[in-house]
Amino acid sequence: MMLSCAIIDDEPLAAGLLEGYVNKTPYLELKGTYNSAVTAMRDLRDNPVQLLFLDIQMPELSGIEFAKILPRDTKIIFTTAFSQYAIEGFRVNALDYLLKPISYQDFLKSTDKALDWFSVQKKQDAYLRDRFLFIKSDYKLLRIDLDDILYIEGLKDYVRFYLTSGEKIMSLMSMKRLEDYLPHPEFLRTHRSYIVHMPKVHSVDRLRIVFGDQYIPVSDNYKEEVMTYLEQHTLV
Repeated sequence: MMLSCAIIDDEPLAAGLLEGYVNKTPYLELKGTYNSAVTAMRDLRDNPVQLLFLDIQMPELSGIEFAKILPRDTKIIFTTAFSQYAIEGFRVNALDYLLKPISYQDFLKSTDKALDWFSVQKKQDAYLRDRFLFIKSDYKLLRIDLDDILYIEGLKDYVRFYLTSGEKIMSLMSMKRLEDYLPHPEFLRTHRSYIVHMPKVHSVDRLRIVFGDQYIPVSDNYKEEVMTYLEQHTLV
């Protein structure tokens, strides 16, 4: 998978260093280098890239300000010499934050994270479009339609899919990996051991999700997100 990217940095040496890093990273394709956010504005709004290396402290328009007007599909890796901007950077949904001087090792960690994010997003898009996935079970690949899933239970290194037909299917995978790939918020983690297909929920009893005689708990770590989903779909 190739990622299109651009660099915005008003320091020529810093921009040149990043260009060198991009050019020797096989999955990155450089579309442009700019010395200010203002000069990049038209190009990147009309022809957005997937990944942007964005300096924070720049004249006329700061990196934080520019991030707020970028297309939502553009992911940002902030580059700066000032660590105090880290929290502010993540508030505008930055994928990562690199502190100057930037080593290639740190650069590669950030771009690997970006590659993983886009790979997951690509699979999520496919699942949403096609509404099914294949899982490995007993040396076979089994198709599961998303609309047939009630909930998923985590069992150490395995997960168990509970389907509308009453069938249960086991597969060797982690809950975290599954959570990353399933469409959100259609599928919500309610507990470290459960992911629930929220459109299939017909009853909630004292913040426990009810499927027949099975009660799915909602733990404190996931309560806020579950409550937000329920409130958005509650007529009062």
